Amino acid sequence: MAVVVRSGRGGGGSAFSSALRNFFSYRIFVSAMFTLLFFATASVLFSSHHAYFSENSEMQTTGRAYMHRTFLALKSDPLKTRLELIHKQASDYIVLVNAYAAYARKLKLEISKQLKMFEDLAQNFSDLGTKPTYHDALFETDGPLDEEVLRQFEKEVKDKVKVARLMIAETKESYDNQLKIQKLKDTVFAVQELLIKAKKNGAFASLIAAKSTPKSLHCLDMRLMGEQIASPEKYRDEEPKPEFEDPSLYHYAIFSDNVIAVSVVVNSAVKNAEEPWKHVFHIVTDKMNLAAMKVWFKMRPVEGGAFVEVKAVEEYTFLNSSYVPVLRQLEPANMQKLYFENEAENTTKDANNNLTFRNPKYLSLLNHLRFYLPEIYPKLHRILLLDDDVVVQKDLTALWKLDMNGKVNGAVETCFGSFHRYAHYLNFSHPLIRDKFNPKACAWAFGMNIFDLDAWRRERLTDRYHYWQDLNEDRTLWQLGMLPPGLITFYSRTKSLDKKWHVLGLGYNPSISMDDISNAAVIHFNGNMKPWLDIAMNQFKHLWTKYVDSEMEFVQICNFGL
Repeated sequence: MAVVVRSGRGGGGSAFSSALRNFFSYRIFVSAMFTLLFFATASVLFSSHHAYFSENSEMQTTGRAYMHRTFLALKSDPLKTRLELIHKQASDYIVLVNAYAAYARKLKLEISKQLKMFEDLAQNFSDLGTKPTYHDALFETDGPLDEEVLRQFEKEVKDKVKVARLMIAETKESYDNQLKIQKLKDTVFAVQELLIKAKKNGAFASLIAAKSTPKSLHCLDMRLMGEQIASPEKYRDEEPKPEFEDPSLYHYAIFSDNVIAVSVVVNSAVKNAEEPWKHVFHIVTDKMNLAAMKVWFKMRPVEGGAFVEVKAVEEYTFLNSSYVPVLRQLEPANMQKLYFENEAENTTKDANNNLTFRNPKYLSLLNHLRFYLPEIYPKLHRILLLDDDVVVQKDLTALWKLDMNGKVNGAVETCFGSFHRYAHYLNFSHPLIRDKFNPKACAWAFGMNIFDLDAWRRERLTDRYHYWQDLNEDRTLWQLGMLPPGLITFYSRTKSLDKKWHVLGLGYNPSISMDDISNAAVIHFNGNMKPWLDIAMNQFKHLWTKYVDSEMEFVQICNFGL
């Protein structure tokens, strides 16, 4: 637009004319700038609009064609602007509905109906633009839009928007909560994975601690041996006492290389015995710990007049590889490798399904002496076997007077439900095992066993033990351990004792009832958490430490942490 103003004559008129011309020129400039800015904004608005319909939707294609029409065309037909707004609203709800459908799939909830409804609703939105009525009249026409068709299209879109809003309102809270639950589950799963890994690492560290000699115990052994070297005349061997073979007394067998543990077993049994002078303790250790064991009981004589015999397993010369099958089987180099290599393939699981390593203690004859009690003590009629990780809490003399009903082994059974039955320890897929034993037979525990040695000799059970050990040379009948061959040797020859005689699990089970423990004659710290180790369970450790001779100078020096 051009504006021409003629100037008047005269100086005053010329100045006024110049000012007026400048004013109109400024207005033209401002009007032009606003016009350009309006066109630029409109261009950006329509060129940057996103299509929200699915790729395969016809509405997306027609929508894009429609979006790219010129601003002048839109301006020339206000219905087209209205169509654009309706199109935009439909597109937004397609995105929202698809998002909730995606949530439903991710959560894997039992919401197949809701998921189908969301998917159908999204498809219905997309199908609107492909209807011939709307496609031809609204999106593919270059002429003016039919207001009646547009109104109908708007009505259908609003109806579907209303349905979508209702569905979202009903499910939003549920989906939000489920998403939170799913995130929580994912977190819990990740924590569980870390926990499993930590448990495995902890089990491995626990095994190392359990199978290693603690510093305090090594210190005690060295101090005791040093005492023997410093004063050999004080610790000369004495002649065997006749009480060691007197069958009228109460005899115990303890096989161990742990000085402090053996002292607790003996001390607890004597303190709770009604007639301690009638009790005889037969301790067998290895040559390495023989001096320490003898010095201990010389320095700290047992109270009450009880008798203690200490011998080395090497003194029983008949126990050699020509007579003992397990010694013959343990001689090969590959068997040594089997026990001492801590490879993953050398792992197994214990009775509680916990990871464990093949324990080198099985190489020691001390752990096999229990199968040779009649030969080791030929003049005795009965003997009570005690493991070195037990504590005696009551007088045990009734066990020597117990009617065994012709059985050889008196033990507490450990089965409950389907657990700790013979099927748990023996390989019943092997025909030799399957034909001879009942898989449902109840297992029992080593650790506190009363043996009728006369019945043992009569039934030749040591020969039976040898027979089965020879058959298991390839370890196909049972895995490692003392209990499986014991279950076989004393099968149908074991008398079940009242559970109060022997309570087990203080070395691995923290949930044992304190009432059961206080009523037990013998408590057993079987498991890895032995009471003399730092990994012992604190709630049970005091039951063991109260029988430790804490006044003994070497115990104080070696810091047992009592």
